[in-house]
Amino acid sequence: MRAAFASAIDPSEPLSGLTVGELPLTVPDGWVPVDVRAASLNHHDIWSLRGVGLPADRLPMILGCDAAGVDPDGNEVVVYPVVEDKADPRGFSLFSERHPGTLSERLAAPRANLIPKPAGVSFAEAACLPTAWLTAYHMLVTRGRIAEASSVLVQGAGGGVATAAVAIAAALGKRVYATSRDPGKRERIAGLGATAVEPGARLPERVDLVIESVGAATFDHSMKCSAPGARIVVCGATAGHRAEVDLRRVFAMQLEILGSSMGTPDELVALLDLVASGKVRPVIDSTYRLAQADEAFARLAGGDIFGKIVIEP
Repeated sequence: MRAAFASAIDPSEPLSGLTVGELPLTVPDGWVPVDVRAASLNHHDIWSLRGVGLPADRLPMILGCDAAGVDPDGNEVVVYPVVEDKADPRGFSLFSERHPGTLSERLAAPRANLIPKPAGVSFAEAACLPTAWLTAYHMLVTRGRIAEASSVLVQGAGGGVATAAVAIAAALGKRVYATSRDPGKRERIAGLGATAVEPGARLPERVDLVIESVGAATFDHSMKCSAPGARIVVCGATAGHRAEVDLRRVFAMQLEILGSSMGTPDELVALLDLVASGKVRPVIDSTYRLAQADEAFARLAGGDIFGKIVIEP
């Protein structure tokens, strides 16, 4: 079968290790094959090509965490990307870390990882959800307790998780503020229902919930924008992982700083239902064929994206 896979590891030139070619499909006991109709890219895929979480002794490794397709019984499904893995210190791994990923014509997955796709959600939309959108949903709903919030700040909107957080928070009826350095992205963020501002800008109010995936570059701003008792939920550190924290503000304002990673199968079901209701739709930056994977990865690595990049085998 045709697949996009890591054939070499290069921390400085990660895309040089990307290959599109033929690899066999292996289906472990208790797993089932899925015909992939759509997949999507994450920055995780580029980190894999750098060797982060993917050592050279596991190559070649099919990349990709997200997919939607058809199971052996003809059911349309979305693939939950987290696999129980006792060999991993976390107790789990994602597709493309220890098991072949989703950027292929077919993939093998545990049957328990197959979530029914609602009829009102396209394969391309469904393929956007399992990693970035599920991460955003988990940050907002579970870790951030958005039901208790009236206002939300999303730092660094434009990429997958942050853009998803803006769209979901707006769909849930919250006042949303979002930062971006790019004027064009701020205009598109406003189209999702948020008030778009430059990084570090003063907000008209302090917010109850902050979605933080940028890191050191924005963390002080996140804290200064937080209302008493606010939650700052962190899922990444794309612009530095060593943020200075004024502990006086933490205890005086009774702030909660919460780590967050991925989400649960039940949350993916709830997210799919939210999309099927029509209240929110995944933001798709662009769509490529599997044979164009090198172009898709180059676009992702370039950073000038808004939403998710979809690959249709």
